[in-house]
Amino acid sequence: MSFDNLCKLLAEKYPDRFITWLLGETPASVSVLKTELSIEPIRADAVTLLQTDQRIVHLEFQTRIESNPPLPLRMLDYWVRLYRLYRLPISQVVILLLPPSDLAEIEAVFTVESTRHEYQVLRLWEQDPTIFLHDTALLPFASLAAMSNPLQLLQQVAQVTSEIESTQQRQEVSGYAQLLAGLKFDKPLIRQVFMEGAMRESVIYQEILQEGRQEGRQEGRQEGRREEGLALVMLLLEQRVGQLPDELHDRLLTLDLPQLEALAVALLNFSNVSDLVTWLEQ
Repeated sequence: MSFDNLCKLLAEKYPDRFITWLLGETPASVSVLKTELSIEPIRADAVTLLQTDQRIVHLEFQTRIESNPPLPLRMLDYWVRLYRLYRLPISQVVILLLPPSDLAEIEAVFTVESTRHEYQVLRLWEQDPTIFLHDTALLPFASLAAMSNPLQLLQQVAQVTSEIESTQQRQEVSGYAQLLAGLKFDKPLIRQVFMEGAMRESVIYQEILQEGRQEGRQEGRQEGRREEGLALVMLLLEQRVGQLPDELHDRLLTLDLPQLEALAVALLNFSNVSDLVTWLEQ
């Protein structure tokens, strides 16, 4: 999935949250419109069209400002087609995910002789990350917002993501956030930060931080904890070093709970399978 398509997916999945963010008002109702418009059909993967009771909102997500036809002409073209069809006020917002690498001018107006058309340009790298960190629908954009300490912000995104209660939603948001973070950060760093965030929220990790252990656990509960720890370690190892050979997989099955807890901490420093082998041989 491309970055533009992911942004479109999020806007169409949570249209009311995007309207509230961009227009500063909560709509009574909002619907997603098709992006194909007459007279001659035009369609853009990164375009999202939303309709409230009194307004059309046209969102265009861009990683690059260069396009053919040029962006200002496209925005005018969409405005005319939308107004012809719906006869409603139209708010157009271009959301730039990354700053231009060549410091090119970012145009927010089309003008030729007496024709002038303006639209809003939102530079994501200038936005306060707070609004994104406090809204699950917008959370994947947080790592691209204004940052004095980029790594600290990425860690905060991972931490907030790990605290989402619904497992399905947590996995979805984590995937979206990691994909968009790839515009700014290296993939190995992203994986490490999000694994650490997940570890902090795991039951096994919380037990590691506790001083002492509760005595007298029932045997069945103890085994359940070991199985949970094994599943977590297997998942983190495969994300960290890749698919494990069968012989290593079998060796992990023999580890008891204290060994799994120790491995869960140690694997954060692993970079390849040989690190796991070294640890097992100690």
